[in-house]
Amino acid sequence: MVTPVRATDTLTRDALAVLQPGFTGTTAPDWLLRRLDQGLAAVGLFGRNVHDADQLAALCAQLKDVRDDLLIAVDEEGGDVTRLDVRGGSSFPGNLALGAVDDTALTRAVARELGRRLADCGITLNWAPSADVNSNPDNPVIGVRSFGADPQLVARHTAAYVEGLQSAGVAACTKHFPGHGDTAVDSHHDLPRITADLATLQERELVPFRAAIAAGTKAVMSAHILLPALDGDHPATLSPAALHGLLRAPVTEGGLGFDGLIVTDGMEMRAISATYGIERGSVRALAAGADAICVGGGLADEDTVLRLRDALIRAVRDGELAEQRLADAAARVRALACWTRSAGAAAGTAPAPGIGLTAARRALRITTADGPRAPLTGPAYVAAFTPLANIAVGDDTPWGIAAELARLLPGTRTATYGAPAAAALGTRALVDALLTEAAGRPLVAVVRDAHRHPWMADALRTLTAARPDTVVVEMGVPQSPPTGAVHIATHGAARVCARAAAEALTGGGTRV
Repeated sequence: MVTPVRATDTLTRDALAVLQPGFTGTTAPDWLLRRLDQGLAAVGLFGRNVHDADQLAALCAQLKDVRDDLLIAVDEEGGDVTRLDVRGGSSFPGNLALGAVDDTALTRAVARELGRRLADCGITLNWAPSADVNSNPDNPVIGVRSFGADPQLVARHTAAYVEGLQSAGVAACTKHFPGHGDTAVDSHHDLPRITADLATLQERELVPFRAAIAAGTKAVMSAHILLPALDGDHPATLSPAALHGLLRAPVTEGGLGFDGLIVTDGMEMRAISATYGIERGSVRALAAGADAICVGGGLADEDTVLRLRDALIRAVRDGELAEQRLADAAARVRALACWTRSAGAAAGTAPAPGIGLTAARRALRITTADGPRAPLTGPAYVAAFTPLANIAVGDDTPWGIAAELARLLPGTRTATYGAPAAAALGTRALVDALLTEAAGRPLVAVVRDAHRHPWMADALRTLTAARPDTVVVEMGVPQSPPTGAVHIATHGAARVCARAAAEALTGGGTRV
């Protein structure tokens, strides 16, 4: 049956309004500016669009010259996932560091300052915070992006983050509903499956989302994960049971009662694209209750926008997507855009430029094998055991402490060691070569989630056995027992976390 539809222009504008596409370059391409005139109501920015704050502000001004109520979104979690500081590392620690401190006033202040910086550049929607409970230590995509493994801790810091960010006039988008923490698969690559029953979801995964909604989060991002307890056939992004029946349903009916904007995670992620395709996936997401389609991390061209626009229009004409559902979704996008315009004008947040480093210093956890240690005073050798970066973090952002340590101890040298070298040489040969390079210098080994990488854990054991005086800096989730003469857990790989660790090793900041 063919469904009667409104005028083509109205339908086209609604189809464009629900898209949150990306683009390439540090200025807006002509095709994007044309689509803004035709109804596109949001864009997403990524690291490739950012050179520095002045350029980003100019880009946002260019976009708003065409449409002043435009939603300009970015994935700026702070910590390991940063777009503002993609070239040098974040000025803010991530969620795990804030959870380790467990001071909600600090979390609120960090989020407020991050929001102020975003607002100053013209950003109006942040795809953050992550409200995932990191209940699976082997999770390859959440990890330090979570406040922790305790649902109540995650809930109170999620709420504080939402409040802080939105007090600066930037809309929060709490993610990844209904919780991506209990997965051992990265949804960028495949479809994760969570086998927890509904009671466990209610007591664990959903607790932080309830807190975020109570704190007034303006948006929630869905996850591309399969939860048979909710829907055995469709990932949450495409599931009416998850979006309409759980997230939207009134509290009195067992739902979370959320009335804001539902945004999908990136539709080009293989959990959706490899199974449904982005056009069919986008149609099904809207039909399931999503309001905005995030696409652009990997597909960032005009053709993608036109394909999705036309797929939505065709679905309405063919009766696959209710016209009113599309209209309601577009109306929610425009309503949020109106909120950001008024909230941004009223925010006026006072700068707090040192808050990120303050938080990073407080998040350090230092363990020494034999009591207090003398600080490092001469050039060191930093061995960085480097895993492959997950797609959310990306490999454009530097990490590790070598640069910060070299700033304090000129002459410090560094080298990177990865899984391919460990496999090719063998652990013993790799460590022997490292020891030769480090001879006569203090040795600092930097790891990231050592518990998830057997080659890394093996290399670290071999190294610390040969050089018991090795300092170990864990910049991921500190799941493994502390090793080395000094062990520093930074709870994240942000630049400020590296600076705090370097200060501690050289006698400044938190002492070892």
